Amino acid sequence: MRELSLKLRIQRVNAAREVPSVAAATAVTGYGANVEIMTGAGPARVVLDKPARRPAFLVVLTHGAGGRPDTPDVLAVRDAARGFGAATALVTQPYRVRGARAPGSTVRQDAAWTDIVATLNAGNLPLVQGGRSNGARVACRTARQVHAIGVIALAFPLRPPGRPGHPGTSRNGELREAGTRVLVLNGDRDPFGVPEPDDSTCVVVLAGETHALSKNPAAIGEAVARWLKMLPGLDRH
Repeated sequence: MRELSLKLRIQRVNAAREVPSVAAATAVTGYGANVEIMTGAGPARVVLDKPARRPAFLVVLTHGAGGRPDTPDVLAVRDAARGFGAATALVTQPYRVRGARAPGSTVRQDAAWTDIVATLNAGNLPLVQGGRSNGARVACRTARQVHAIGVIALAFPLRPPGRPGHPGTSRNGELREAGTRVLVLNGDRDPFGVPEPDDSTCVVVLAGETHALSKNPAAIGEAVARWLKMLPGLDRH
């Protein structure tokens, strides 16, 4: 069978022409779509999938610095969300599309991310966003702006390895300022450290896992499913 795909070049969210939502972008194939979204930092590439019926919510996920959004941990989150009737979007951010391994300016990265999410969620579905490592930081930093009802932070890099007490290196503030409920999944052998839980932050520590979170995707999926069952604001199918 000929591969079914759709490539849409979408100008910035405030462009004059209509911007397709998740439902519109995937309706052509019924199986999903490969979508290109133009942002102020260049194009992002997105793999979209939606259930046969109207999605209950939207989950937007991304990679770590230098990575891809198809790592075992990210895919485990995607699959768990699908089990609740979510539309899912795996995002390759603009800096990775142009071949860079580091994201550069956080301001530029966050602006591009909010463009991407606003384009994908033109239908105003309940939104959960997340990512691994640097992608988890982006998801936390932008959660308020995109009105996410939850964030899934995989391998959140609390601090650079080997610098646990060095002032100015902790990313704890990014996590705490998400302004919504956050699920953190970190390995107990992660050299970047493990955040502490609080009233809005659930922290799951996976035994034997490093920063890669690659050994037991099933455990990740189970933890995400448990968290989604309890997350307020979701119309679960």
